[in-house]
Amino acid sequence: MKPKLILGLSGGVDSAVSAALLRENYDVICVFLDIGLGGSEAAAALAEDLSLPFRTVDIRDRLEHFVCADFQREYLAGRTPLPCARCNPLVKFPALLETAEEEDARYVATGHYARVTSGPDGRTLLRKGMPANDQSYMLARLTQSILHRAVFPLGGYEKAQVRTLAAELGLSVAAKPDSMEICFIPDGDYAAWLDRRGDTPPPGDFIDRDGNVLGRHKGCHHYTIGQGRGLGVSGPHRYFVSAIDPVHNTVTLSDGSDLMARRVLCARPNWIAVDGLGEPLAVTVRLRHSRTETPAVIRSLEGERVEIALEEPARAPTPGQLAVFYDGDVVVGSSWIERSGEGWS
Repeated sequence: MKPKLILGLSGGVDSAVSAALLRENYDVICVFLDIGLGGSEAAAALAEDLSLPFRTVDIRDRLEHFVCADFQREYLAGRTPLPCARCNPLVKFPALLETAEEEDARYVATGHYARVTSGPDGRTLLRKGMPANDQSYMLARLTQSILHRAVFPLGGYEKAQVRTLAAELGLSVAAKPDSMEICFIPDGDYAAWLDRRGDTPPPGDFIDRDGNVLGRHKGCHHYTIGQGRGLGVSGPHRYFVSAIDPVHNTVTLSDGSDLMARRVLCARPNWIAVDGLGEPLAVTVRLRHSRTETPAVIRSLEGERVEIALEEPARAPTPGQLAVFYDGDVVVGSSWIERSGEGWS
């Protein structure tokens, strides 16, 4: 008898090919996680094409509580949130695991490009997927209890291979474009989404480091650290956002030279490959969702904080984003960026 598995089926090519691969070794039940923006009909049709059972799970309330409300709070606090990295451990995987309990299933799966393996000490290791489309960064908040039951069938594939497989299987989604936007903001205009929810700040002043007014901004929630486009301010050089002050409703601009940092302070670490940091540890670090990794040494500070000392300065480590620590292709852990520069202990 095949072990039972719950697959998150979005209706895209990744989860569709995942379903086709998994059904060879598992008794797969497809689950569409409904956020109230449609898509369940297409996912149901896909499951039918694959001859797999299908059900829908409403996650709107959980998404609002754990992700949407946090997204709003973070932007209004002058930070730049990362909703997918919060959704995975707090909404998506818990919903799949709850469904697994209802269906008496041992495993849950998604179409993420990552891998899990067993470590020598019995813990489950999260590893990178193929370099071109690795998604381990967005999974770095997952806990051992989740990873122990997770299956990622696309971890050894590149996206081009997945599309080829989809075409060979005759799946209707083989050429379906990837979704690049935040799922609950499908038009990509996050500032307009925030405005519709209310309590967003009014226009205010762009200032320089000395407090001189350079122009007017549209509201602090329209900007993120390091941003250089859409500012509408001219001067002796190109301007970049270097600080956001929601209390005084100001956005500080500079020439960008002050955005480079060798030290980054993080909070609330999630350790995966280790129990914690006893001694400083040499790792490579991703400070945003990209393939750029920088050698660094991390060490624990009081109050569940982590200091990153980078071998080379990084541009614009952004409060609210995630720092993910790697040992080769293994995710050591992650921690939320609080600030960068000097002046803490």
